[in-house]
Amino acid sequence: MKIFGKELIGYQTPKFQVEIEKGRLKLFSKAIGETAAVYVDEEVAKSLGYRSLPVPPTFLFCLEMERVDPYDWMLELEIPLANVLHAGQSFTYHQTACAGDILQFRGEIIDVYGKKNNELQFIVHRNYVCFIEGAAVAEFDRTIVIQTRGKGN
Repeated sequence: MKIFGKELIGYQTPKFQVEIEKGRLKLFSKAIGETAAVYVDEEVAKSLGYRSLPVPPTFLFCLEMERVDPYDWMLELEIPLANVLHAGQSFTYHQTACAGDILQFRGEIIDVYGKKNNELQFIVHRNYVCFIEGAAVAEFDRTIVIQTRGKGN
């Protein structure tokens, strides 16, 4: 199997935009068991100073999957999807996005490393999220692990 190295650092995934919809925020909140009224009742959210329903903390990860093909970069880099596992995610927030906002996502690989003699290869992909006007909303990292033994071999 191909060994992925530091040369992947800086690889950029295509930019895309997505509008945040109230219904999706409510459904997401329900799905994760979020019961705070601020996430499901717009009047409560507005009374607390938000423009509309605020985006729950991990919802940005779901929005990243709105790309036409969220796995296209893995295929382009010849990463065998059958060998990929989600290994972690982390978020850094700057501002709160709300229903009705249009966000732009830009991603890039920021780290690549191996463990167990490269039987496990890790790729850290960072998304930079901003309002369409350009102000930063958040960055979030998704770490995938590629098993070099198993299904795809």
